[in-house]
Amino acid sequence: MSEEITDQSSVEEAVNERLGDVMGNTKNAAVLGVDVDIVAVLGTADLKISQILQLGRGAVVELDRLVGEPIDICAERQLVARGEVVVISDKLAVQITEVVGGEGA
Repeated sequence: MSEEITDQSSVEEAVNERLGDVMGNTKNAAVLGVDVDIVAVLGTADLKISQILQLGRGAVVELDRLVGEPIDICAERQLVARGEVVVISDKLAVQITEVVGGEGA
């Protein structure tokens, strides 16, 4: 199940609702302090090993996403949100545009 969230207050409400669900369950309360790796997936490409071995400086790998398409945000390889690439103080960042909920989320 996926729900699209387009404004900041809706994103905050969705996050707070999910955190409230987890925090309400004392068995899950201990996991709230655990670090989780977050990965922003710009796109993917399927290459053969022979193609990978031919890559060098300046090589271009074409990805499966179009310019302007949302990127996936994954926590421990699980899709949790989608967003847009933005720049903040010369660093890349992701602005969340959609929170993805699954069964039990």
